[in-house]
Amino acid sequence: MKPVRLKIFVSSVQKEFKQIRLDLKAFLLGDAFLRRFVSEVFLFEELPATDRRADQVYLEQVERCDIYLGMFGYEYGYEDQDGVSPTEREYNYATQLGKTRLIYVWGADDSKRAAKMKSLVRKVGHELIRRRVEDVSALTSEVYASLVDYLDDMGALRVPPFDTSACDGAGVKDLSRKRIGWFLETARRERGFPLKPNTTTQALLTHLNLLDAGKPTNAAVLLFGSNPQRFHRTAETKCIHCHGTEYRRPFASLQVYGGDIFEQADQARDFVLGKINRAIGTRAASITAPATYELPPDAVGEAIVNAIAHRDYYSNASVEVRLFADRLEVWNPGVLPGTLTLDSLRHDHPSVPYNPLVSESLYLTRYIERVGSGTQAMIELCRKAGLPEPQFEQRSGSFVITLWRDWLTDKVVAELDLNNRQMQAVEYVKSHERITNAEYQRITGAPQRTATRDLNELVQKGVLELEGKGRGAQYRLLQKRARNAPNAPSEDT
Repeated sequence: MKPVRLKIFVSSVQKEFKQIRLDLKAFLLGDAFLRRFVSEVFLFEELPATDRRADQVYLEQVERCDIYLGMFGYEYGYEDQDGVSPTEREYNYATQLGKTRLIYVWGADDSKRAAKMKSLVRKVGHELIRRRVEDVSALTSEVYASLVDYLDDMGALRVPPFDTSACDGAGVKDLSRKRIGWFLETARRERGFPLKPNTTTQALLTHLNLLDAGKPTNAAVLLFGSNPQRFHRTAETKCIHCHGTEYRRPFASLQVYGGDIFEQADQARDFVLGKINRAIGTRAASITAPATYELPPDAVGEAIVNAIAHRDYYSNASVEVRLFADRLEVWNPGVLPGTLTLDSLRHDHPSVPYNPLVSESLYLTRYIERVGSGTQAMIELCRKAGLPEPQFEQRSGSFVITLWRDWLTDKVVAELDLNNRQMQAVEYVKSHERITNAEYQRITGAPQRTATRDLNELVQKGVLELEGKGRGAQYRLLQKRARNAPNAPSEDT
C-alpha cells in the first residue's frame, strides 16, 4: 500500500483562534503517531506576501487538501461583498469538492454566537456529525480520534496507535465501576464535566472516545481497569530509593505500583514525599501544622504524572522514579515529539500529548493542567523553593526529568565553615543557578580580591564549580550526582 501523506486545511476565524491554530498545527505535525501520516497543515496566516487575491489562494489550498478541518467559534469573521466569510466559503467549497470535513464547534453557549455563525453551525449539523469542544485539550483529543478513524477507514493502520486501539481480550467487565464513579464525581467537581455520577460505563466510554468497535481501548483499561497489568504487564511505576548518589544495589527501598494510572500517580508521589526531608511548622495560622518538603510536592507530582501520561506504552520498560541523596529522577520510556526540543520545554510551547485520550482524562480530574505547561510549572516551583531548575534529558531511549534536592543541609553547611558572605552567595546560586564575581561583589559588598578568594574557596570545598574563563567566568552549584553514566530502566530492577 502506498504511504499515506495527508494534507490538512485548517479553517476558522484567524483572530479568534490565533494561538490555537498554531498549537493544533504543532500537534498534528509533532504527535509521534500522526506525524507518520500528516505531511502538511495549511494555515493561511503563514503564507508569504503575494500579488494574488486572498480568496483565490485559500480556495486553491482547499482543492489541494485531503481533509478540511473547521473550528467554528463565536465570531463569524470578515464578510466579503456577498456577505460571506472566508470560513463559510471554504466550508462550502470543501463540500462542493466532496472533501472529508471534520468540524469542531467551540463552546456550549450558542446564544453568544454571531447570528451568521449560528446559522453556519446549524447548516453543518444537518450535513454531518460535528463535535463540541471547550478547550485545547478536548480539541486535540477529538481531532486525534477523528483522524485515527479516517486512517482506519482507509486501511492505513497496520499498527494502530496505542491508546485508541481495542485492548486485546478486554471487555467492559474488566473495568472498575468504582473507579468510573470516582472519575465522574472528580471530573464534575474539578472541571464541570457534564456527565452525571450515575452515567453508564458505556455512555462514559463513548463520550471520551474510549471504545473501538464497542470494545474498551487500551486507554480505557489503563484509566479504569480493575487490573490493567493483566493486559499490559509493564504499565506500572517502579519507585527506587537509592543509597547515596549512584544507582546501584542494594537499594534502600523498592516498590512496584500497579493498578490504574491514577493510583500509580498517587502512590509514586506518596513514595517520594514519605522519604524526603520535611519541616513541620506551627499551628499559628491553622489547626493543622503545615509541612514544608525539601522538594515541592506539586513539582514531584507533575514530573510523575508527566511520565505516566506521555510514556510509550509499546515499550517493555516501565516508568521509573529514582530517589537519590541529591536528586529525584523520573524516567519516561519514549522520546520527545519531533517538534519539541529540550530547550523549548523551558518556554511556552505547544501541546503535543503522546497519548491524547489518556491525557484528556488526567486533565479532567486535574492531575494535569493544560498540556504543555507542566515543565514550566516545575521550573517555577523549584525556583520559588530556592532549588536549581529541573533538568530535562534524553537518556538511553527515555525522557528523564531531574529535580535537584538541597544537599547543602544545615549540618553540611556547618561542617564547611563558610563565612557570612559565602553563605549569602550559596543562597543566591540555589535560586539563580549561577553567580559571577561581579554579582558576588554586589550581593556581599566585598571588594574584587576578596570576592575572588571567597569564590575559589567555595570551589575548593566542593560547593561551586567554575565554568568559563576571564570575563565570561561563572560559578554554579556543584551537584552531588553520580559521575558514571546512569543506567537505563530495565525489567529486572
